[in-house]
Amino acid sequence: MKIQSTMTGNKENFQPIHNNRINLFVCGPTVYDDSHIGHARTYIAFDVVARYLKYKGFSVFYLQNITDVDDKIIQRAAETGASPRLLARKFEQRYLEDMHALGVTNVSYYARATEHIPEIISQIERLMELGFAYETESGIYFDESRFQDFGKLSHQSVEDLKKHRIEPDPRKRNPGDFSLWKKRQDGVEVTWDSPWGLGRPGWHIEDTAITEVHFGAQYDIHGGAMDLIFPHHEAEIAQMEATSGKKPLVRYWMHTGFLNVKGEKMSKSLGNFTTIRDMLQKYEADAFRFFVLLAHYRSPIDFSEEALEQAQKSLERIRQAARIIEEQLETAPEPGSSLPELLEPGIDPDVAEAKAKFLESMDNDFNTPYALKAVFDLVREVNRRINEKTISRKGLQDASEQLREFGEILGLGFYATGKKPAEKNITENLIELLIEMRQKLREKKEWQLADEIRARLSELNIVIEDAKTGKGRYTQ
Repeated sequence: MKIQSTMTGNKENFQPIHNNRINLFVCGPTVYDDSHIGHARTYIAFDVVARYLKYKGFSVFYLQNITDVDDKIIQRAAETGASPRLLARKFEQRYLEDMHALGVTNVSYYARATEHIPEIISQIERLMELGFAYETESGIYFDESRFQDFGKLSHQSVEDLKKHRIEPDPRKRNPGDFSLWKKRQDGVEVTWDSPWGLGRPGWHIEDTAITEVHFGAQYDIHGGAMDLIFPHHEAEIAQMEATSGKKPLVRYWMHTGFLNVKGEKMSKSLGNFTTIRDMLQKYEADAFRFFVLLAHYRSPIDFSEEALEQAQKSLERIRQAARIIEEQLETAPEPGSSLPELLEPGIDPDVAEAKAKFLESMDNDFNTPYALKAVFDLVREVNRRINEKTISRKGLQDASEQLREFGEILGLGFYATGKKPAEKNITENLIELLIEMRQKLREKKEWQLADEIRARLSELNIVIEDAKTGKGRYTQ
């Protein structure tokens, strides 16, 4: 089995650090808005990676972080008048619902940044003790010049790095130094106490603090979209390797290509994005997943309604074949009642060939386009043999079992009847809206109206529980 690592640019034989156990980390979302289908492309790709590794017999711990404290969250909260924490929890929940709808179900643990503040502070303290970080009036910064390997993942020279201006601040030692801890600013309420006063963590430090807790100083695979290579993943390498003194932080770096619209990267900053929820109003989740897997995870893909509709048709071809196989099995002779059956020991040859090609493709850096080609080849051969009446009951059973196995590995319902696009649940949205309004009333200390909303919801068997943190959750 080979994986192409971004660090070396080569396909390398896969050898886990701990024999059969694999630690996989993928950068999760910053929960200030709904995730778009560009994000979904990355998370579907790594869900398939996890599925296939498990199929191969590995024990996989798949960790993903949730960035629930960030400038974007604070800014959006200020714009909407919501609490930053409540806003983050809302979009975290919506993200998890989106992932479930897309069949992204193999993440072992979602780790919130705000639940790892002590570990973040500990890592910063160690970096300062080792001379890799320093304090200014605005916060704590990593001294890029002290880490000689900075740029090794993105393959940038020192001169290339000097062209970048990350987090402009005249008080920094070097233009490329990045923040580890941001000291409290006026009007910013999301803060924690630290040796450097009230503040909050920088973006990069949360990931290495989280992975250090769960994996230690080194682990097997780190994944994410290619736009995170610099500066985010470079910063992660610098932080953890400087802290531990161990290299490499990660054995295999895997990065997904962009999902483009008319040749341009889909992003919120460009305003050319489609949210996962909006997409699912029009298309089946499996159709989008199939569309994603028709391209290699490292390749860019161009999104269009025409491409998605074609993916739906291709998926239906496989499903139609699966239905025909099941129909044939209902009337096929029982085992041993015909001569062809007696001459077929072991797995059906066409099925065996398709499986071998499928596994060969997946072993070659998770090449899903070629794996799907093996599926289509099997479908074509089985259809031909059904039409020619040259396939036995055992051949049909082998083909049926193999299609189910392929579907499990890819996370596709080849034996599904096809789910309709998700319908918007108006009731849930109204409940969510009322709870948000009630929270705002509580923040303004308008207790009477807030209590009235709670009482009316209680009449509908919707019980709101207010935690000590001030946020609420509801049960029916």
